[in-house]
Amino acid sequence: MKKEIEKERLSLLASVEKLLEGPITFLGFVWLILIIVEFIWGLTPVLDFASVTIWVIFILDFLVKFIIAPHKLLFLKKNILTIISLVVPAIRLFRLLRVFRVIRGVRVIKIVGSLNRSMKSLASTMKRRGFAYVVLLSAAVIFGGAAGMFGIEKDNPGFETYGLALWWTAMRVITAGSDFWPVTAEGRGLAFILSLYGYAVFGYVTATLATFFIGRDAEERDAPVAGSAEIAELKDKIEEISKLLSEDSRK
Repeated sequence: MKKEIEKERLSLLASVEKLLEGPITFLGFVWLILIIVEFIWGLTPVLDFASVTIWVIFILDFLVKFIIAPHKLLFLKKNILTIISLVVPAIRLFRLLRVFRVIRGVRVIKIVGSLNRSMKSLASTMKRRGFAYVVLLSAAVIFGGAAGMFGIEKDNPGFETYGLALWWTAMRVITAGSDFWPVTAEGRGLAFILSLYGYAVFGYVTATLATFFIGRDAEERDAPVAGSAEIAELKDKIEEISKLLSEDSRK
């Protein structure tokens, strides 16, 4: 009986997630854009209201799924970053940010949480379709991370404008060096996260591009790399030789 109830709740949870997938995915992208705008220029009252409204919708979405989920603790463990991204805006909403300024990582947590939300939105949209998913996710990380670096380090050389912060972040993600480095604890923490992401995806991107170009070369008959057609032809010849040798040994 208990297992049947769990199955029904899991089925209901899957149905709810599928139903809300489209709207939540769209709002996830919008929220990331608003976070970037907030870090760079600040939000107007209208945009601030839109941001708060989206935040409330995310909370309601999370609560509905939490109530339906049969395994509450497991659900919470899987959504730790989502929980953090929903809690941090409350600090600003209730004007407690001054009290929490001692927590140096608040802005880092906010940008990482919003990127995590966007990552889930991209995963839902692209269904993790390989290279395209990684490229779009990297673009979101670069633009979002640059907004965070600009908001945190804008008083330091190399981060005075969003363009410079964007350039620096792009160099970090592709694992290239830079003449400028963050000086605050928040900036260094965010830079470390960006570097981890860059090293994580760099090998995948390199391997994908190498496979693409090798495949293009292999399609040419005079290419130094053997293509699938040549390999198949060679395999057939080997099989013919094996048959001839087998016939000779029987004689």
